[in-house]
Amino acid sequence: MIVAIMAVLFCMASITVAAETQLSMQPLKVRELSVAGKTLPNVMPRFVYDSGRDFKYPDAVRGIYVTGHTAGGTRFDQLVDMVDSTDLNAMVIDIKDDWGDITYKLPKDSPYANISQDYIKDPQKMMDTLEEKQIYPIARIVVFKDSKLSKAKPELSFKDGNEVWANGRKESFVNPFMKEVWDYNVNIAIEAAKLGFQEIQFDYVRFPEGFENRDESLTYSMGEYADMDGDNIQKRVHAVTDFVAYAKEKLAPYNVKVSVDIFGYTATLPEAPGIGQNFNKISENVDVISSMIYPSHWTSYFGIAKPDIEPYKLVKEYAKVENAKLGELENAPISRPWLQDFTASYLGSGNYQVYGKKQVEDQIRGLYDEGINEFLLWNAANTYTENVNYKVGKK
Repeated sequence: MIVAIMAVLFCMASITVAAETQLSMQPLKVRELSVAGKTLPNVMPRFVYDSGRDFKYPDAVRGIYVTGHTAGGTRFDQLVDMVDSTDLNAMVIDIKDDWGDITYKLPKDSPYANISQDYIKDPQKMMDTLEEKQIYPIARIVVFKDSKLSKAKPELSFKDGNEVWANGRKESFVNPFMKEVWDYNVNIAIEAAKLGFQEIQFDYVRFPEGFENRDESLTYSMGEYADMDGDNIQKRVHAVTDFVAYAKEKLAPYNVKVSVDIFGYTATLPEAPGIGQNFNKISENVDVISSMIYPSHWTSYFGIAKPDIEPYKLVKEYAKVENAKLGELENAPISRPWLQDFTASYLGSGNYQVYGKKQVEDQIRGLYDEGINEFLLWNAANTYTENVNYKVGKK
């Protein structure tokens, strides 16, 4: 009898050890991906990475965009002084840029060494400066627009005949259906988190614009989504949403916030049919949602014939719509829209105005008047308007 009991206890112990071993080998999963078809266990992270950096989240993020070239050049100090001497308090810095390059050098044995440039020659010194000034650092990672990866691995892109497809600006995209592309970008984001960035901002989290008009003429793989129920629109929405959720899971041990840039008009639609962006579904899986609501980028939405001429009204009307959408969510993210600090002369005479202090402040007031307290300013050349009151109209 005793022998039998000991045998049972030994078997139970063996099963427990085997289960623990199996669990430790499984990747971190905390939500159900749409392709999985089953609920995945909520496993606590096995470790939490400490970059050694000490940043405090601001009262509300008010930031500017900074390219890799600017971050590594002499103008960086000027922008630091600008932020430090105003009510701005954050920088969104390119870490993986619009062409697919990493903006600072990685070791030669890194799998990303061939795409790492020395635009930012001393990233540790840059982070030291940001930490000293308590400028909240956000790493911008351009995800699915990636001409470098498309060229290196055409099988991960979209092909037009025998060539990798490119848009009118000669930019190529990689395929959001492919898990290899997800990991490629998430691992770059992890490198940024290790540097001490407090937030990872994913941009171009989408299919190419107008993809609904070319999805059947291009050659590409749908991966695990090929056998999924639903039309191609829903498959694209699932792929984009699943990437965001996956990235957030993988970044959880690094104690960073995750944000996503999204087209502003997606908040006005159930979902954008070509690019795969669903405002609510993406918002459910991020800490921060950053809609790009530059007045110059809108057509006659909200009854405004020439939005670039009426920045306050455009932003205020958009904010009402976004607030209603976020109000539908149980755990809504922080809203931190992108605002316009550039002149859109390409719109043609009568359709644009020169943007300066008044126009930037008008947009900020439009957000504040609707209860949105965070924002980012975009200028591709990183030349920002001086003497702006970044708390104008703040209640």
